Amino acid sequence: MNKIRALVVDDNIVNQTMHHRLLENLGIENQVVKNGKEAVDVHSSGKYFDLILMDMDMPIMNGIEATRTLRAMGIRCMIAGVSTRSLNQEKQVFMEAGLDDYQEKPLTKAKLVSILHKINHTT
Repeated sequence: MNKIRALVVDDNIVNQTMHHRLLENLGIENQVVKNGKEAVDVHSSGKYFDLILMDMDMPIMNGIEATRTLRAMGIRCMIAGVSTRSLNQEKQVFMEAGLDDYQEKPLTKAKLVSILHKINHTT
């Protein structure tokens, strides 16, 4: 299996660190950015990721807008929304932006493994 590369998109330093370590502990190379605009910029510069962990509520560009923009740019990798939002209506709007998966925070190893299984079944 090829090495999976992930992008963590979250404005909260604690979440950034937790998600980075969870991925690292599973042997997944990852980069962290602090908002949706940075996620779009990283892809515009030519970088490619197999997985994007996308927070919903961020300054400058939120997760919904960033996901829509990335999909419009032709980015087809797995995008998993990771948010504290639990209302179905809010999750639905995020999913409709182009998510492949949605997990409520806190992201755990089990939740991350379930996302990774979906990547392995779609590649």
